[in-house]
Amino acid sequence: MADEQVPDNTAVRVALWRAMHVQVDPPPHVLVDEIGLRLVAPNDDWRSRPDMDPVGTSRFRASMVSRARFVEDLVVERAGEGIAQYVILGAGLDTFAQRRPEIASRLTIFEIEQPATQAWKRQRLIGLGYGIPDWLRLVPVDFEANESWWDQLIAAGFDPTRPAVVASTGVTMYLTKETNASTLRQLAQLTPGSTLAMTFLLPPDHLAAADRAGLQASEKGARAAGTPFISFYTPQEMLVAAKEAGFPDAQHISGADLADRYFANRTDGLHPSSGEDFLVATT
Repeated sequence: MADEQVPDNTAVRVALWRAMHVQVDPPPHVLVDEIGLRLVAPNDDWRSRPDMDPVGTSRFRASMVSRARFVEDLVVERAGEGIAQYVILGAGLDTFAQRRPEIASRLTIFEIEQPATQAWKRQRLIGLGYGIPDWLRLVPVDFEANESWWDQLIAAGFDPTRPAVVASTGVTMYLTKETNASTLRQLAQLTPGSTLAMTFLLPPDHLAAADRAGLQASEKGARAAGTPFISFYTPQEMLVAAKEAGFPDAQHISGADLADRYFANRTDGLHPSSGEDFLVATT
């Protein structure tokens, strides 16, 4: 039953960090998102959780909002150019559809996620009055059972003959490089004019020294949760993987690029951690 489902721990943590950015950090806010907090509906003392320490987790919090803002800006830009399909691989508790309905309702949005997290999210969206509009397609895929996300996406109404924006954030590190390569090959077959924005974790020796302890703590937590980090890429390795998959154009967007774009001239010192970069590839 859906009411027996629980959301993924990582998805909950990201949603709470996004809300903390609004509640703890001074403006200007990179992303304003407290809808995820409404979905999770944690206990009143949720900000006392060790992983919600406002100082100790500030760089991770900044990273989460900057990557979400980057994808959102890209989607809005591409929608303005006429693209009408948006696919989120590993959607978690993404709230773009609820926060930006003026843009989202012009698209068909496909959220791909594990069945348990998505069943829970569906129930919460309905319970909070957001509902599931026709243009929002929740696509459950049991990756552990080797279900084909592409087949499920097509079954949900995705039109492979029309261009799309595809976003995949915080996913590649949990998958083997072979699985990531397979995903890239599938996405490289999208209709010309499509865009992929995908994050990847850098090897530990590529991180700023101040962030290595945080990565080690994240790795330990991921292992304890049964979802260990498996794959790391240097920027060049990821660019090569995209080219070998068939993308004619691929670019590397670093965490420093996002910091310059979204955190310049802040007076509070808020700054994203290093370690997670973007691949942006087009067909």
